[in-house]
Amino acid sequence: MKILGLDYGDRRIGVAVSDAFGWTAQGLEVITRRNDDADLQRLEAIIKEHGVEAIVLGLPKNMNGTIGPRGEISLAFAETLKQLFGLPVHLWDERLSTVSAERTLIEADVSRKKRKQVVDKMAATIILQTYLDFESRR
Repeated sequence: MKILGLDYGDRRIGVAVSDAFGWTAQGLEVITRRNDDADLQRLEAIIKEHGVEAIVLGLPKNMNGTIGPRGEISLAFAETLKQLFGLPVHLWDERLSTVSAERTLIEADVSRKKRKQVVDKMAATIILQTYLDFESRR
């Protein structure tokens, strides 16, 4: 079963997909947000192309575990995904995923310009991989 991982932001959506066994996450692309219809059409194409059966959406929480305005936007987006695609949507705590992705890219000596292009994809990969790891231990 392939699972789609999403890092949903104001300007970009990082996209990752699992292998068929649900063991590993691979970064797929970054969708530059234009409008909701175009974003959802691209996600629909990815879901069909990869035979996705579930979605993991990063849920940004405050450091104290509460859900703030950005989290509320993600909750609403999760409902849209459920209704539109009819797939289960799992919300996953994404605290510090982008920070972790940024650090990894800096340690790999990736230039600032290139980091900006891939950090969201890498954050989606981290979100999905941590979800897959958790599920494999259950």
